[in-house]
Amino acid sequence: MLHTMLKRGVWLIGACALAATVDPAAAEQGGPFASLSPDNELARYTPQSQVKGSLKIQGSETMYPLLSRLSLEFQRRQPNVRIEVRGGGSSKAIEEFLQPPLSKTGKVMLKEERSQYFSLVATSRELFDSELKEFVAQHNYEPMAVPVAVDAVAIYVHKENPLTALTLEQVDAMFSSTRLRGHKTPITQWGQLGLSDGWTDASIQLYGRDRKSGTRAFFQEHCLGGGEFIPAVHENPGAASVILSLSRDQLGIGYSGLGLESSIVRAVPLAEAAGMPFVSPSPAAVADQSYPLRRILYLYLDKSPKTSLPPAAQEFLVFLMSQDGQQAVVKAGFFPLPAQQINKSAVALDSAAGSAPVRR
Repeated sequence: MLHTMLKRGVWLIGACALAATVDPAAAEQGGPFASLSPDNELARYTPQSQVKGSLKIQGSETMYPLLSRLSLEFQRRQPNVRIEVRGGGSSKAIEEFLQPPLSKTGKVMLKEERSQYFSLVATSRELFDSELKEFVAQHNYEPMAVPVAVDAVAIYVHKENPLTALTLEQVDAMFSSTRLRGHKTPITQWGQLGLSDGWTDASIQLYGRDRKSGTRAFFQEHCLGGGEFIPAVHENPGAASVILSLSRDQLGIGYSGLGLESSIVRAVPLAEAAGMPFVSPSPAAVADQSYPLRRILYLYLDKSPKTSLPPAAQEFLVFLMSQDGQQAVVKAGFFPLPAQQINKSAVALDSAAGSAPVRR
């Protein structure tokens, strides 16, 4: 009986009930770590003046709810600043960010065509070395990188799946065709991971993000060792879409941002390698960096050393690094940055701002 249900690939509770349980918008803005608090060392945001300007933040789908929350909280304190937040994926935004400046293309832009927004790129991974070199080749200076929050990628399964833990080698053997982590054979059935009874011969269904996603690039680099995905991975356009797909498929396993657990799916403990401890993606494990898929979420700015940041952008970054800004990070379901990392970024922002120091 169980085996027959597993072969169908859908747990027969009813798609409508499942969709209601795992609402994409709620999942994106959720997060089980609401009790977290920013570091007490951080200063409160106390604007010394009201500024004006327009910002456009574009990129990571994972960061969309985070940046929407940050923008909302900031605009409550700076109502004369307009902020437009768009998704579209980290990879697409980075590709546009690396385009040569108009001065190199020879194109002339009419005044009415010029954007009045100062642009920031949201990415759920660091720029690769090749991307940094490409930007420097086009601009003769490096982009400015500003950490926003701490996040992690989790491996999720349906709550009825009895899988207890995985090594990254096993994850690689499921999701990649290259198996650069060393597993000798592909893992395609749940029985290969020790599951018995009706699970033994059941095929593993894989879920992940599409090619526009920075989460996909991060997963490819850190889990697959830079290897290639197998074509059988069902690609989804958003973080919550992966969770919704898994909620409907008891045979499924997939990767997505942390904090998207629901009553239908759960995150699997991971070990960096065989023989190492399995670690659940708990707040403590992410904070002490023992969880293997921890990451930093970034904003990248095209800022020449010869120019100052627009006041609106400068003030938004000051807010981001304040206790109020990091509290907004927590409310959005992400982990706050350590004070040490914020202080390092604030020093860099001081330098970029010239005579206008960051308030710490």
